[in-house]
Amino acid sequence: MGRGSIRGGEALLPGLLRCGRCGRKLKVAYGGKGGATQRYVCRGASDNMAASTCITFGGVRVDRAVAQEVLDRLQPLGIEAALAAMNEHGEERLEKRKQLANALEHARFEAARAHRQYDQVDPDNRLVASELERRWNEKLANVHALEEQLAQHDTGRALALNAKERERLLALGNDLSRAWDEAGASVETRKKIVRLLIAEIIADVVGDKLELVIHWHGGDHTRLSTKRNRVGQNQWATDADVVDLVRILSRQMTDESIAAVLNRSGRSTGRGNSWTRNRVCSLRHHHNIAPYRQGERADRGEATINEAAAALVVSTSTIRRMISGGVLPAQQLCKGAPWIIRLCDLERTNVRAEAAARRSRRPSSGDPRQESLDF
Repeated sequence: MGRGSIRGGEALLPGLLRCGRCGRKLKVAYGGKGGATQRYVCRGASDNMAASTCITFGGVRVDRAVAQEVLDRLQPLGIEAALAAMNEHGEERLEKRKQLANALEHARFEAARAHRQYDQVDPDNRLVASELERRWNEKLANVHALEEQLAQHDTGRALALNAKERERLLALGNDLSRAWDEAGASVETRKKIVRLLIAEIIADVVGDKLELVIHWHGGDHTRLSTKRNRVGQNQWATDADVVDLVRILSRQMTDESIAAVLNRSGRSTGRGNSWTRNRVCSLRHHHNIAPYRQGERADRGEATINEAAAALVVSTSTIRRMISGGVLPAQQLCKGAPWIIRLCDLERTNVRAEAAARRSRRPSSGDPRQESLDF
């Protein structure tokens, strides 16, 4: 029933996962190019009988989900640890200075006593005088060495944390994710941290989701649900919400415009790259999404802000104000995407009246001699 020893490999949870169906420990298998992709497998009774495998799922996504849960638990402790480290650092500095000061005081006392002994000796007794002089010089050298150590301690950079170092330490305690992903943090270190907090994890596959129950040391339990890759998917697959957004935007604009919208909204490809026209085109072909056809918005009875402004003979700024004021209904899928206005809404009486009222308005300069120009 033990968790087993920490083993090599990139997988984070070997020895911690237990099948929610048969109760056996899950095994880890590596595949892909260079064995860089891990997968957790419960073979159930297949080792002893000709039974099928209980559950199997990719390990990259579940490792990330559990690691994030661990970091969320450690986040408050991270700040406290940073503050405790700062206080401990200051206390150690004070204690070391106190020790150096006491040692220097004792060394000065010993040097003064050696000086008195040398002064009291008979100069004719050269052997005794030479020995006392040697001892006096040793005491003085010890005093000088301790004075240098104390001066270095008082003037050194580590005397106290300055404001920048204090801010950096607090930020590191507040951002454990950055410390977790640092190059210096080895996989073995991450595994040790996870095992210090987690006793075991019960895993089960339910539809297209992976249901986890994390048993923490101390008796707490946490339920966690994460997506499970479908057949043909991998860790580099583009998020489903991005695919759905491209599916809708393809009915409104070209691939180049879609790439610009996705980049402005902070969306990225499955590999974390920015979007280009070719990448949008490749995504459409992979998911069988038809490209935008010129004029299909008009066929559906839709118009953009520019087209609505031309139809109502007002400026685009006026159209935006009418949308923000709730006079003209419009829809925007995400930030940066075009506003879509139905042509039937442009024929509404209140919309036509508002547009006519705004057209009749003229800016006033405050000068009664100002005249309006008719074009």
